[in-house]
Amino acid sequence: MNFTESINYIYSLGNEVLAMKLGLETVKALASALDNPQRKFPAIHIAGTNGKGSTAAMTEAILRAAKLKTGLFTSPHLVSITERCRVDGHNISEDDFARLATVVRQASETLVANGRLEAPPTFFEQVTMIAYLHFAESKVDLAVLEVGIGGRLDATNICQPLVTAITAVSFDHQQHLGNTLAEIAGEKAGIIKADVPVVVAPQPAEAMQMIVARAAELNAPLISVAAESFAAESVGEFGQYRLRYRGCDATLGLRGRHQTTNAMTAILIVGQLRQPGWKIEEEAIEAGLREVVWPGRLQLIESDSLTAPILADGAHNPAGAETLRSFLDEHCHLRPVTLIFGAMNDKAAFEMAEILFPAARHVILTKADNPRAALPQQLAEMTKKLRQDLGCAESLAEALTEAACITPADG
Repeated sequence: MNFTESINYIYSLGNEVLAMKLGLETVKALASALDNPQRKFPAIHIAGTNGKGSTAAMTEAILRAAKLKTGLFTSPHLVSITERCRVDGHNISEDDFARLATVVRQASETLVANGRLEAPPTFFEQVTMIAYLHFAESKVDLAVLEVGIGGRLDATNICQPLVTAITAVSFDHQQHLGNTLAEIAGEKAGIIKADVPVVVAPQPAEAMQMIVARAAELNAPLISVAAESFAAESVGEFGQYRLRYRGCDATLGLRGRHQTTNAMTAILIVGQLRQPGWKIEEEAIEAGLREVVWPGRLQLIESDSLTAPILADGAHNPAGAETLRSFLDEHCHLRPVTLIFGAMNDKAAFEMAEILFPAARHVILTKADNPRAALPQQLAEMTKKLRQDLGCAESLAEALTEAACITPADG
């Protein structure tokens, strides 16, 4: 397959979430057919509801600054599927993606033909295996792996971690993970391995109890971010923070007060690597935190062609919306805000709207180009009791055009 054919094939397997099947039997069979590439590199495995992508990006940036050859696997992607699999900060090439997708497809079809599998592995299972093959071929020193959904039954959970980490746990994907924080935390804690240290971000008590119990059961040393003392202060740049912790003094490349917690999680992750003998100096930690780039997370887009700057954020559950609202209240309270809002059908859209709409002078509802996306008219009907002056745009392009007309230069 060429790249276009490989993309068409991957998407023919069904929507990443709608067609998802949690479980490890299929991905283990696929990995075995491909000579278990996940056993050919050590990993850092990161689960959580919010912050796991930012924490993974920070961790990888620190390791790269320490002159280690890194792999980074994240999801979802923003523009190209090649973003999900990176080596030394570079997306997998389209040629390599197509080549490895062909290898994974052939192995998948052989497993079905031989009766070892009833159906081909899913979108996420096959993309995970493409990444694992690429990391093995590239001979990375360490791969940083972000869990897709949950942890215990996520396709990434066949890796060989030196350290695991669990970022903030909150409500999301309840239909797959459970309806209580304890149930959701139990699924996230499924990445904890026997005798392997786990770094845990601050958690609600119900979630923390479950994680602590699982770590104790597996004799996994637990390192709590909440137990550490650090200082964080807002600095001159819009929404950026300076973090001081022991010998580390870094201005974070990612915006928002919440990123100080993600940065601390990353610092403690790499701290655990020092014990087995990995050389990661303070200078690398500071450089990684300063230079990390993670698009779509409070990303400020400025251009002479824009009538006003754009702040792009992928908040997709109430906890993420609370974090975004806190940022707007802290850094944008004197500026008129136009909110372009869209959500997937399976998300808590009303709860997110309830949190975010009051922060905006104007609200424009729209939809992403995704089969899971709620129509703007659906969102308007759902949220009309929150405010009546809601605009609707059928596409993001239309929403941006409308926003440009009604947002002043200081907005």
